Amino acid sequence: MGFTLVALPLVLALLYSAKQVNELSKQGASSIFTVAELINTNQKINNTLKKMERYASQYLVLQDIELIDNYIIEQQILQATNEKLHQFDDRVIKELSEQFSTAILQVHQSIMIPSTTTLNTDSVVVVTSLEELQSQFKRLININEEIDTRSREFISQQAQGIKDATEKVSHTLLQSLFIIPISLLIAGIFIVLITQPLKRLILKIGRLQQGNFEQDTNLPTDYVAGFLEIKEINDALNRMRGRLHALELQKSSFIRHISHELKTPLAAIREGTELIYDNSVGSLNSDQQEITKIIRNSTTRLQRLIEELLDFNIVLDSTSLQDKETINLSELIEQVLNDRILDIKRKNIIIEKDYPNITIESNMKQLNVIIDNLLSNAIKYSPENGMVKIFAVICNNQLVFSVSDQGSGIEKEQQGKVFDAFYQGTPAKDYNIKSSGLGLTIVKELLMRLNGDITLISQTKPPSGTTMKIILNSVGIGDKQ
Repeated sequence: MGFTLVALPLVLALLYSAKQVNELSKQGASSIFTVAELINTNQKINNTLKKMERYASQYLVLQDIELIDNYIIEQQILQATNEKLHQFDDRVIKELSEQFSTAILQVHQSIMIPSTTTLNTDSVVVVTSLEELQSQFKRLININEEIDTRSREFISQQAQGIKDATEKVSHTLLQSLFIIPISLLIAGIFIVLITQPLKRLILKIGRLQQGNFEQDTNLPTDYVAGFLEIKEINDALNRMRGRLHALELQKSSFIRHISHELKTPLAAIREGTELIYDNSVGSLNSDQQEITKIIRNSTTRLQRLIEELLDFNIVLDSTSLQDKETINLSELIEQVLNDRILDIKRKNIIIEKDYPNITIESNMKQLNVIIDNLLSNAIKYSPENGMVKIFAVICNNQLVFSVSDQGSGIEKEQQGKVFDAFYQGTPAKDYNIKSSGLGLTIVKELLMRLNGDITLISQTKPPSGTTMKIILNSVGIGDKQ
């Protein structure tokens, strides 16, 4: 409908303009042929009249029968040519043509009358003098000049008619240009009518992308009234939201239950292993001690995997993403560092801090998981006596946070995969516990749902190292302290 309303005025204007131009073209062609025919007719009359006068005058002087025959031929041609003037649509020219025809007949009658003498089937007797003949031909010439004068006026009228028609068509075409802004206005109205509900749908899709499955995605009635296609998209989106929410709840419930079921027997296994490893139930030989150590490390690794699985469940749990609170970023970073203090001391890592005392509005739990995972990776891949740099700043209502290490870096072919679930790159040196490959996946998912993004900058050649940089948009920044 929108396309039709935009195109219809333009099509109508184009058809009307084409009709006007076509009529102008026909009128111009007709006028040109009429003018050409009139000019040709007048020229023929002038030439024939001169010949007819010459033959008549010579005949009166020389009395040659051949001359009178030539005169009669020219007189017939002149009479026939004069009759062509009646086809032109001009009253004055037609009246002058009638007068010219009468004058020709009078001249002819004054030269020739019937006689009993026959010469070449044409019997003639001269009844007039040369002076009288010239006087009669002068009248013919005067009428012919009037015809020429009127013909020029008629030609001027035709030219003026073409000019007026051209100006009219030009004016019509200029008026038709006003259809363009009208069509653009109609197009703009339909663009607004179509894009407004689509923009609302995009916002709702963005909320779904961030894991907000509880909010209804139905558009207001006035947004979908009359737009069948948009209503169908809205209904399909709402059905998809309901289905995704149900699946999200099922996933969260499954991971919570399976994690709980795993942690209970794991706790008993770990306690029993610790008792055996500490020789609480009797001394062990070296082989038994080695086996017990393997079991102890495996249970520790399994416990870590379960904890990471629970962290991953936080990502899947959309209900936990909605709560925002005031967060002192400096205190949160210090808390995460305290949780990792043993790993930091074990490698004798230097922590370089470069951030002010920042207060933001965000989700404490999610931000804690993000920072912890980034610091954990930086510490794990840092060399002994290395340095980890933590940087944070507020810029244009965005939180820019980065963690840099001095590790061996990440190969280019691996950089695009590190955010994939369960992907494990090159293991860190002197780090016996294998990771689950979920840490950066969790960070990526949480940032997407918190309206943020993460980029990776890594270099394997000296000076090697990796920087993880995150940006949180519209963090609801509070007062800087």
